[in-house]
Amino acid sequence: MTRKILHLDLDAFFCAVEEQRDPSLRGKPFAVGGQPDQRGVVASCSYAARRFGVHSAMPMARAVKLCPNLSIVSSNYKAYQAASRQVMARLRHLTPLVEQLSIDEAFLDVSDLPEPGEALARKLQTAINDELGLPCSLGVAANKLVAKIANNIGKASVKTDKPPNTVKVVPPGQEATFLAPLPVRELWGVGPKTAERLAQLGIHTIGDIARRPEADLAQRFGKHGHDLALRARGIDYRPIETEHEAKSISQETTFVKDISDEDALRKTLRRLSEKVGHRLRGKNLSATTVKIKLRWADFTTLTRQITLDHPTNLDSEIYAAAERLFEKTWPPGKRVRLVGVGVSGFETAAYQLSLWNADAKQDHRLQTTLDELRDRFGDQAIQRGSQLQGQGSLDEEE
Repeated sequence: MTRKILHLDLDAFFCAVEEQRDPSLRGKPFAVGGQPDQRGVVASCSYAARRFGVHSAMPMARAVKLCPNLSIVSSNYKAYQAASRQVMARLRHLTPLVEQLSIDEAFLDVSDLPEPGEALARKLQTAINDELGLPCSLGVAANKLVAKIANNIGKASVKTDKPPNTVKVVPPGQEATFLAPLPVRELWGVGPKTAERLAQLGIHTIGDIARRPEADLAQRFGKHGHDLALRARGIDYRPIETEHEAKSISQETTFVKDISDEDALRKTLRRLSEKVGHRLRGKNLSATTVKIKLRWADFTTLTRQITLDHPTNLDSEIYAAAERLFEKTWPPGKRVRLVGVGVSGFETAAYQLSLWNADAKQDHRLQTTLDELRDRFGDQAIQRGSQLQGQGSLDEEE
């Protein structure tokens, strides 16, 4: 049976939510993100701002230069998460086969539903437009690869200051024909380096890849060459994955100004370790590997990790490991732009307290109490006294 796959992408999602919160923003060039004088980055921007060349992940200082009348709105992730949950609930009402890729993007497998894929896409789009007031675009195809590319092409075809709100359909059997004229960078798995190598071979479009002998691609690119040959012909057998297993959890902070104060850096490491520990316990997981990330003022970035002799999700143990790594990596006096703490190597947190020492048991009980208070009253409800000084100088990022 030919599959019917939908790819949904909420158009300029953060901006759409902000326009609901402040209707005066509609039609104006604005961006969601941090302030330009604090190394802020554009998280999302309106389509009116995009006409000036502003785009996501751009430094806000650069965005303001491109668009001097750009309005800047601070991010409100709680509002975005709430809106996202409403959207995803409607997707799951249509089908349980939903693969959420991010806060504003998902795949759906609607093969079991009797209506044509385009009709289902337009029905879903209308519901999200009318019931939630959010614009969204959809790609419809027989697999995930082509549905995603179809959506990208559909959105790119609209050249206005308004969200595209499009539906692009690739009929079954037309995958290769649809892909053939597109540049190779549209194909999943083709980054700048692969595109450069393909260009050296005279390959510039996806059709050029499809016409190349598969054996030649495999010889030049290994297994990746075999994958390229299949994708270029629109072949993709990947199923919808309704659950994704997290492979790592991390938190990081970019400082408003580069700092070299050892005490401040250690306090930041502790706070990030506590956030990581809280997230681990919320997922009922323990981790066996702890890593840190340090970025110097010149953007040089280092990562270091250590494997523990037992799995943990206690803040104190995560911080102790992060601190040891920090002491081995940071040259005293070196200016730091970013600090991060992460964990991996997960196991289900099944505690055998009878094997622990009394201090470990006490730490675990204290940790549980602190988690309950923070879940009820917020992260700032309980803090160490040492953390209260100088917090305003930090710009938190996850």
